[in-house]
Amino acid sequence: MIVTVAICTWNRCVSLARTLDGLAQQQIPRDTELDVLVVNNNCTDATNQTVDAFGGTLRVRRIFEATPGLSHARNAAVAGAAGDYILWIDDDVLVQPGWLGAYRTAMDEHPDAAVFGGPIEPQFEGTPPAWLLEVLPYVANAYASRALGDQAQAFDVTVGRIPFGANYGVRTSVQRQYTYDATLGRRPQNVHGVGEETAVVSAILRDGQSGWWIPGARVHHTVPQSRQSLGYLRRYFANLGRIDAREEIGPSISTVLGHPRWLWRQAMEAEMRYRYGRIARRPSTWIVDFIAASRLWGRLLERRSEARGR
Repeated sequence: MIVTVAICTWNRCVSLARTLDGLAQQQIPRDTELDVLVVNNNCTDATNQTVDAFGGTLRVRRIFEATPGLSHARNAAVAGAAGDYILWIDDDVLVQPGWLGAYRTAMDEHPDAAVFGGPIEPQFEGTPPAWLLEVLPYVANAYASRALGDQAQAFDVTVGRIPFGANYGVRTSVQRQYTYDATLGRRPQNVHGVGEETAVVSAILRDGQSGWWIPGARVHHTVPQSRQSLGYLRRYFANLGRIDAREEIGPSISTVLGHPRWLWRQAMEAEMRYRYGRIARRPSTWIVDFIAASRLWGRLLERRSEARGR
């Protein structure tokens, strides 16, 4: 069996080198060929040299995707994959010992499954702020954290039990039936974009394919200090709000500046509760209103963009 490990990258050659080094240290299971595919998404740094430096220790190759955007890079990887399965990891994760073996065993145990996914544990650079450690259970998704238990279990899209984009796999023949949406995911115009892999995995499962959580396929996800801030979280949850707005159906009757009155009111109320909470309450209390306000502002921004585009 050939397993392609796909890594899409944009100007992060230093972290990419750490990711490739971790792959080079993996023990390759019997009857398995590892095909590492790096998609250079129009990088201007030393990405090509970094990939080529691992040519002696990994079966690694690179392809170039000129159109900026993670979804474009993912689609290029799908087209270029040589494996029976594609394992997706980010260019800032460290695969842990036994990662590949756990996936390979799962593929043998569940030959009919189309999707697999494993744990993602955030690894913060430096010492994260105390408030962030306190609210981490509420914002774990913003750091690609995924923990669904120590036992293998079937995915269930109806309750949100699905893998995250930094560590999942799809049978190649199935993956090629589902392209990644270029309006989702990270791209130069929106470096905090999210959702492209969630949309694809959800569609695969809704269409009747099965998937499994593999607790032994663990990775660590590096979180730089630049993301350990409320500004980063504000942008992340606002982007989720923009996705919420795209899924909304039906016109609004009463509007303010073209937006529903209730949406303005809810956004303002949540924002005021958050700002008051920052003064008088613990972070684990005010973070709930912060998240709500951020998503509501994102919904308003998306509605404004749609109105301007008409």
